[in-house]
Amino acid sequence: MRVTDIIEKKRDGGELSQAEIEFFVNGYARGDIPDYQAAAWCMTIFFRGMTPRETADLTLAMAHSGDMLDLHDIAPIVVDKHSSGGVGDKVSLVIAPLVAASGLHVGKMSGRGLSFSGGTLDKLESIAGYRVDLSETEFRQQLKEHGIVLSGQSKDLAPADGKLYALRDVTGSVPSTPLIASSIMSKKIAAGADAIVLDVKCGSGAFMKTPDEARVLAQTMVDIGKNLQRKVIALIGDMDQPLGHAIGNALEVKEAIETLHGRGPADLVEHSLVIAAHMLHLGEKVPSVEAGRALAEQLLADGSGYRKFLELVQAQGGDIGMVEHPDRLPHAPLISEVKADQAGYVHHINALEVGLTSVDLGAGRAQKGDPIDYAVGILLHVKVADRVEVGQTLFTVHANDPAKARAAEERLSRAITLGDETVKPLPLFYGIVS
Repeated sequence: MRVTDIIEKKRDGGELSQAEIEFFVNGYARGDIPDYQAAAWCMTIFFRGMTPRETADLTLAMAHSGDMLDLHDIAPIVVDKHSSGGVGDKVSLVIAPLVAASGLHVGKMSGRGLSFSGGTLDKLESIAGYRVDLSETEFRQQLKEHGIVLSGQSKDLAPADGKLYALRDVTGSVPSTPLIASSIMSKKIAAGADAIVLDVKCGSGAFMKTPDEARVLAQTMVDIGKNLQRKVIALIGDMDQPLGHAIGNALEVKEAIETLHGRGPADLVEHSLVIAAHMLHLGEKVPSVEAGRALAEQLLADGSGYRKFLELVQAQGGDIGMVEHPDRLPHAPLISEVKADQAGYVHHINALEVGLTSVDLGAGRAQKGDPIDYAVGILLHVKVADRVEVGQTLFTVHANDPAKARAAEERLSRAITLGDETVKPLPLFYGIVS
């Protein structure tokens, strides 16, 4: 086979065979296919799409490009959760320890930021010493001893996806349903998850802009799981405004810690409890989602989730002093505010613009391999439907450079729309695909 022929076939609308997909995926994982050809291939998929069969074949090819974990010698059921990306989405930092505190085993392989969407690994690395590069042996040992792992992809697990994931971030090919679905599910399959709750976001701050688009992605991933004998459900979550208040790595870790102490923003708390309830039910810890909700509330209220987060950070080499005293987390030298110049009700918050502004501040990557500034970011002080008065603070900017701070202030002032009429608050979820 020739790589060029495969790219041209998909460019012209052809359907790739299983052999062609495996040839391309394995060749890229080995380094035989260069980034520029892989980028072209991703872009053809972005424009041409993939059939359900192609998407399933791509998922399996990426999962089988490295080792496949079987964790049943550690636990009968390993649960996992994954978000399709969003702005201010630090839910994994809350629900993974919350669910693990119940006794269920949570083995999670997370990713870095993609485009405007923050990554769980980048957030965790704002905690000094926290290791995200666990080997398979370390992954298994920690899951056995502590019942929880929040790690990156090891070089041995779904290596093709690891390379493509980083490449898509900087080549404009992130918002593609087959590429998102296969990326997410290949990691879950390779990491040995039996029960998976998917948090598929839609809105201005998500890769899927409408609930219908999100349902297509959700159904694609649920079907992949069903075909591979995994228990999978997907919730369609709102991302027409950032989740919680914090956008930026250390700021989001601080907010997750506050949430585990029972002091988090209402939308983040509710979102986390709903996801946790479904994980506890799918993992067969409780007989119903309602019972899962009650258990999640109990584990949050009695501090079990927070203590499990401390255990997780310590197990992976992180400085627990930063968790116990969040003021020790990285903090930006420049802090400024964006205030309302008129009164009214918040009609719209452009989550995409807020996410892109955080990237410009240094909280995300413009190019593959760019360093992250863990301290910078944004605090959002209002939500859609809130009443705002003149001079009220809308955003707080945390920056490392005066010019970047000014640019962020100007951009954020245009990211929010106020009006005279009252509007309804946005829903947290639009439905479930199971």
